[in-house]
Amino acid sequence: MCNGNVQVSKFSLRAALATLSMCLLSACQTTRSMPTVDYVDMNKFMGDWYVIAHIPAWIERNAYNAVESYEMTGDGTIETTYRFNNGSFDGDQKIMRPKGWVVNEETNAEWVMQFIWPIKAEYLIIYLDEDYSKTIVGRSKRDYLWIMAREPKLTGSEYQELVTFAERQGYDISELRKVPQQVK
Repeated sequence: MCNGNVQVSKFSLRAALATLSMCLLSACQTTRSMPTVDYVDMNKFMGDWYVIAHIPAWIERNAYNAVESYEMTGDGTIETTYRFNNGSFDGDQKIMRPKGWVVNEETNAEWVMQFIWPIKAEYLIIYLDEDYSKTIVGRSKRDYLWIMAREPKLTGSEYQELVTFAERQGYDISELRKVPQQVK
């Protein structure tokens, strides 16, 4: 029997309000398009990606050990799990489970992610190396960016190459934050 009381965690409510605010504010901006990679093999792209650095959304600005995981479902949606420790390696673990959809099936490089219904956010794969070990996900507004890899660490030269690529795409790399990753 339903008593009519609905409890929403503070984290979920804050995330929903932040996402809604971000989308409403960004709707007023004019942006130039963001080039994506030519093609993404979805089977190769699925799995775990360590977030090496990002221009973060407010919810992840203090993320440690951030990992984004993708799984293709039978109906074509992308089940996503984004987990991180908040504030330190021992901080509370935060988990978000947005759903993704490919919106350009010719390239599979343009997605939307839905954190809360009905709002969908642009998600563009703008860099992907040949062996699917490093990627960069961005947005046309150049407001958020995620540099990710299959391993929790990159060499200094690998990292710098990706940062330089992001800068050439019009990102303000002074906003880039390296995500601390603790290998266990």
